Amino acid sequence: MISRWLYTLFLALAAALLAGCASTRAVDSAVQSYSTLTALPTPPTYRLELLPSQKAEAASFSAIEAQAQESLQKVGLQRDDQTAGLIVQIGAQARYTSPEYWPYGPYGRPWAWGWGHRGWAMGGGWMMDRPPTLQYRAVSIVMRDAQTQKIVYETSASYEEVWSNDALIFGVLFDAALTGFPQPPAGARQIRTEIPAR
Repeated sequence: MISRWLYTLFLALAAALLAGCASTRAVDSAVQSYSTLTALPTPPTYRLELLPSQKAEAASFSAIEAQAQESLQKVGLQRDDQTAGLIVQIGAQARYTSPEYWPYGPYGRPWAWGWGHRGWAMGGGWMMDRPPTLQYRAVSIVMRDAQTQKIVYETSASYEEVWSNDALIFGVLFDAALTGFPQPPAGARQIRTEIPAR
């Protein structure tokens, strides 16, 4: 009777743990920011300046542009191409990387079992000698004073994990990059963001 009760309790705890893990995911962004601003610019408006390569890939870049604009709006900046106080340039990167492991992979030497030459055998090294593919995502924002053309704000955020959901992550990275705007801590820092797991 006690063992059945313990088994039920174990299953309930495991289900709760899995539900908790499935409901949110943490994105740890590596952020670097530099600012000469002392306050929100007046007027708090900007013009988005796209690079020629970004214009050429307008169809695929439009979602990233929209996420950047949403993050800029959250910190009090409004897009206004006619009366812009700032000129804003954005960037985004997406690539795959593999961590370096020693030749036999993260779990040691490949293993093998065997018996006879017509009996059974079990080979090793399958997938264990291959490191996981990491998804690297990064964004950057550079702001220039529209009158003087001097750079007044520079920030970037990056994230590397085996999991990736670009529709969520680029928005999270732009938000992280603008944390503390207009006077963020100078230099590198970590920003953790909890997002719904999908």
